[in-house]
Amino acid sequence: MMNKKFIAMACLAAAVAISPSCKKDFLNEKNPNAIEVGASYKTPNDVLLAVNGIYQSLRSGNNVGETSDLWTDQRSDDTGTQDNQSNAGEPFQFGDFSILPSNTYLKSHWVSMFGTISRANSVLSNIDKVPFADNNQKLQYAAEAKFLRAFIYFDIVRTWGDVPLVTKQLLNSDEVAAVTFREKQENVYKQIVADLTDVITNSPLPNLQAPTGRASKAAANFLLGQAYLTMATTLDQANRTANLNNAKTYLMAAYNMRAFGALNTIPYTDVFDVAKKTTCPELIFQIVNIQGDQTYYSSIAGNFQAKGETVNSKKVSTGVGYNVTHDLINEYETGDPRMDFSVKYANDPIVKDWFVTKFRDASDKAGINGYGGNDWILMRYADVILSLAEVNNYLGDAATAIGFLDQVRTRAGMPTYAVSMTNSDYATKYPTLKLAILHERRVELAFEHHRWFDLTRTFTTDELVAYFKAKKQTDFGLAKLSNFGTKDRYFPIPFDETKLDPVKMYQNPGY
Repeated sequence: MMNKKFIAMACLAAAVAISPSCKKDFLNEKNPNAIEVGASYKTPNDVLLAVNGIYQSLRSGNNVGETSDLWTDQRSDDTGTQDNQSNAGEPFQFGDFSILPSNTYLKSHWVSMFGTISRANSVLSNIDKVPFADNNQKLQYAAEAKFLRAFIYFDIVRTWGDVPLVTKQLLNSDEVAAVTFREKQENVYKQIVADLTDVITNSPLPNLQAPTGRASKAAANFLLGQAYLTMATTLDQANRTANLNNAKTYLMAAYNMRAFGALNTIPYTDVFDVAKKTTCPELIFQIVNIQGDQTYYSSIAGNFQAKGETVNSKKVSTGVGYNVTHDLINEYETGDPRMDFSVKYANDPIVKDWFVTKFRDASDKAGINGYGGNDWILMRYADVILSLAEVNNYLGDAATAIGFLDQVRTRAGMPTYAVSMTNSDYATKYPTLKLAILHERRVELAFEHHRWFDLTRTFTTDELVAYFKAKKQTDFGLAKLSNFGTKDRYFPIPFDETKLDPVKMYQNPGY
């Protein structure tokens, strides 16, 4: 027995032994059950399946799906979790501005977002190995992967600031170690610009999503315009004007690709009508859900509904639904029909508070389980139009900015900006065009996960702190406004990431 053990150990130690009895390289032998990622890319259909996998990753609430409000709306002044007990403790940290680097929800968000980046990099690193009879098909798949990589990196860089920049499939621990450092925001934005510029100029993508839920040139132009707008207000101000002009160029390109005339030809309610989600021309990019399907259904109509209510869904609710801050309720102007459509006051003996009604599916097909058909809208033209109002205002063209702002107000049935400024209440609340545009974005795009990024783009860190500190604590429920400080512009880097290399994966200030 001893001799047999020795012989086996000798074979392993030698790796490639000279003796005929030890011919096998045991240390380097491949696992027969393991398949290398690259080996799975053989046909164009394999690439398509991998691209579909990138889209699929967006659906998660840890990513940018419909339930990803924890890192967006709950972080802002629009919504909040009113229970800070038991398993709601960690989620409550986001809206309470008391988040810790050890927060497990934060880590899950980080992992999911970089998981999408990894899927996109896998496609882009392996697509050249696959023979395509139709080169346009290859260009399309590569463009979709680059668009989705840019889309997620835009969220990541706005959420954490400097972050690891990974643009290829990582094959071993050395390659992982080589990118385990925080790249400066400017360089992350350069990659976003490079990816989207290539999509716009070198791909056969259609102007508008076809089929629904796929990347398009309108979506790429809009995303690039938003990126330049954010760069203009948050990065080195020496490049501000150039970035604003680039933002205007790409936002106008997206705007000119629309398949409708004036925005007021599309009723506001059509945007959220489950029956019109594949035909509404305002929609640019969305995550597709299937009404009645137990896997790919939308849960927000039923889950957002408060006890005793039936406006959203046939699903019976026993809780508060989705909390709305009174700060947002106070933001709506008198008579704004978007308020009547988007929120409602629950007057149940147990629940007396505002809840979200913007997303509805009370159909028989959705049923009592709440298997709704709402698509999750990631981009729509009202956002493009208000972004154009914003960029033109920054460029000093107030007349053009007001024209775009009025498109949205007119569609909503609200007075024009000029008329509204004669109203003392409106003029006092929004004394500048900049604040009027920010207000319009808030009420038009409420609960669509844009508000937090709107705030961080509009205000410097000190201005953001002052903005929150000026609000009333009574309008925020349990969340403590006193916790808000300069640290809250960005999330902390998850603890498990900083401990990999405390120097290169340095923590954000204040955590």
